[in-house]
Amino acid sequence: MNDTIVMIHGMWAGGWYWKNYYKYFTSKGYHCLTPTLRYHEAQPEDPPHPNLATSSILDYVSDLKEIIQNLKTTPILMGHSMGALVAQILATKIKCKALVLIAPAAPRGISSLKLSVIKTFWSCFTQWGFWRKPIRPTFKEIAYGAFQLMPFGEQKRMHDQFVYESGKAASEIGFAMFDKNKASVVDESQITCPTLILGGSQDRIIPLNTMKHIYKKYRPVATLKIYEDHAHWLLGESGWETVAQDINDWLQKV
Repeated sequence: MNDTIVMIHGMWAGGWYWKNYYKYFTSKGYHCLTPTLRYHEAQPEDPPHPNLATSSILDYVSDLKEIIQNLKTTPILMGHSMGALVAQILATKIKCKALVLIAPAAPRGISSLKLSVIKTFWSCFTQWGFWRKPIRPTFKEIAYGAFQLMPFGEQKRMHDQFVYESGKAASEIGFAMFDKNKASVVDESQITCPTLILGGSQDRIIPLNTMKHIYKKYRPVATLKIYEDHAHWLLGESGWETVAQDINDWLQKV
């Protein structure tokens, strides 16, 4: 039976944004699943679901755990950005063959609130009560924070597909120290599978220092690879094929 990869998307998106990786890894013989997180199925022009704003990152984890428990195989977990934090939490609750973290959001205890991060989330985090509201960045913010290495037309196309995100989930990640439920805590002793951490040195949302601290957290089982010519969008920036190939090579080894 071919290995199954569960690909977990990040904020404001859906399973659609794994298009490149889905095609690549399917061609390599993997069975790929690209679930869309709860309340993210809406069209960009639609109002957000009434329950989206107060959905926790742990709700996302719970939904994915249920999907995976129905599989007949032990999967590989692959996550990007917020989806990589979901994958980290999920890996402490289920058995998985390997963990691939692409530009991963940090678990509680590792800070990533740099100036570039604040600038990217400015319109979201300056709304009073954002932690209980649906949030979505402006085009200018996300072009600066995530898509700065992409052509303008591609930046616009990506932003135009974005839906709203849970303010609660965002606060559990960005302001984890104030979260009494400690939703983003990850017990590293529970991460025992081979773990690959990939990032771009020009990433403005997940700073390089943050990725290095995540690597140190999982160092007994982790491998870190940093790409000098990439930023946050390793799934679609020019040269994404090299990143995908490196992941495949690593999976074949482990």
